[in-house]
Amino acid sequence: MPYPPKRQKVTGRAFYESLGSPKYVLAPMVDQSEFAWRLLTRSFLPPSQRSSMLTYTPMLHARLFKETQTFRDHHFQPLRASLPSSSSPPSSPTPSSAIGQQEQLQQTAYLDGHPHHDRPLIVQFCANDPQDLLQAAQHVFPHCDAVDLNLGCPQGIARKGHYGSFLQESPNLIHSMISTLAENLDVPVTAKMRILDTREDTLRYARLLLDAGASWIAVHGRRREQKGHETGLADWSVIRYLRENLPKETVIFANGNVLTYQDLDKCLEVTGADAVMSAEGNLCDPGIFADEEGRSLGLQSGEYWIGKNGKGGWRMDAVMRRYLDILYNYVLEKPPPARQPLFIRHSTHQTPCPKADPLQSTQPPSMSPSPNSPNEQENRNGEPPPPKRRKTASRPTSPNLLAVQPHLFHLLRPLLSTHTHIRDLLARTRPGDMSAYENILSMIEDVTKQGLLDYEVDPSKFDVGDDREDIGKGEVDEEESSSQAVRECKRPWWICQSYVRPLPKEALEKGSLQVGKKARKKMKAEQAERQNREQLHDVAVVEGEAGGRIGQMDGRREDRDERDGIPRQEVAKEAMVCG
Repeated sequence: MPYPPKRQKVTGRAFYESLGSPKYVLAPMVDQSEFAWRLLTRSFLPPSQRSSMLTYTPMLHARLFKETQTFRDHHFQPLRASLPSSSSPPSSPTPSSAIGQQEQLQQTAYLDGHPHHDRPLIVQFCANDPQDLLQAAQHVFPHCDAVDLNLGCPQGIARKGHYGSFLQESPNLIHSMISTLAENLDVPVTAKMRILDTREDTLRYARLLLDAGASWIAVHGRRREQKGHETGLADWSVIRYLRENLPKETVIFANGNVLTYQDLDKCLEVTGADAVMSAEGNLCDPGIFADEEGRSLGLQSGEYWIGKNGKGGWRMDAVMRRYLDILYNYVLEKPPPARQPLFIRHSTHQTPCPKADPLQSTQPPSMSPSPNSPNEQENRNGEPPPPKRRKTASRPTSPNLLAVQPHLFHLLRPLLSTHTHIRDLLARTRPGDMSAYENILSMIEDVTKQGLLDYEVDPSKFDVGDDREDIGKGEVDEEESSSQAVRECKRPWWICQSYVRPLPKEALEKGSLQVGKKARKKMKAEQAERQNREQLHDVAVVEGEAGGRIGQMDGRREDRDERDGIPRQEVAKEAMVCG
């Protein structure tokens, strides 16, 4: 395999600046930040800005990537041919051959790390062995700009495999893995971490990664325990603490709490980070990074919509069109099928989609009886039909095709909750069945058209709030209610919008979060401790009142008495507050 000419390795801030100092970063997501989705996310930026956006691959398992050719072929596809089985690159090419090898590499380039439309790119691995990590990284370094070590995955499989955030208790191993890559790899190494229980521990942890040779750190402002219904809010103040206590030249990425475009700059301002990442917000709205220029282009094409209340967003049918077109053009390498123009209200340059029979356009195909259905055959012949032969369709291996269904469930979430028949059809769709996805797209375009027309008649029916909004009425701490975020993100159901997770307290109230034995034991201990403090406080008040009366009689009473370590101060009964 031809390798590109060996680059002069730069690290730290110099490396970050060599990439154009990107402010916005598509975070690594397991099986969800694959090539097609990265390209879709970049497509919402103006063409001149697309190469300035930094993206990560999904997390790859270093040992499996090192050992198994099939695993490499199925998860990382930079070339039309397989990656070489040997991870040792040849000696550096001579100047006369370097240009020819570079041209040959570009001719064989396929998807991941393509020099024209998938750079800059960081390949992320999880690992627990320095040599496994190094050998895996040597396979990919010609096709990326850096290799990242995942130290943030909080899932149970990471605990079982001893990687991700469950390496926090193994600082020597972490240092060894990062330093091994820093010393032996031709591209820089970076690290993505989560915060620890205290700011001081988090700072020591970040210094460990940087001292080992990480060119930058990406910091997720949540602890390892914050996942699922217990996700809660990311703590930006800890990232700010790192910014203020690490050397000024340290490059820091912030991750967490990014649901809208406005959150991007807000996060940068509060944390002082160099760049901001988006993960779940991007899954629900891949156009989250589009600035005013990008949204203006979307308005011209009709893909971006603005309501009468001034709130806007990208239309789901338009985004799904873009996504499928990328799959056709780059992954399958064939032209997309002919489609009706995108419906635009009061359009003067496009023809709206013709009105179709709503039963035919919304009913899943399986519900329409065919002339050769088993029931009809049985009635015609008077005998039961012969058993059907089950078709065994080969399952695609491309990560870009396997990810389509999960992506559409994230992208279309509000629409699918309103039109459950489309949700059921999507759930039955096989990976790689592009004709089925085209059928779903057609149904989505029909219901979106109807939604747009209904909005023109009565916009108020689309301003229905989330059931959490009642929780936010009155004086409620923002950390205990997600109602404000729900109101900010809420759009009509045909518009891409971030999903706001209920906070742990809300999940408990709704019954979606069950308290385990350990948590119940901890809560009981905390409750007993609070009751003990309250009893001590009551005793202090009573003794304080008695001491005051004695002091008034003998003139020796002081305002505070700390004889036994408990401060005592007389408090008027009407000023006492329970707890």
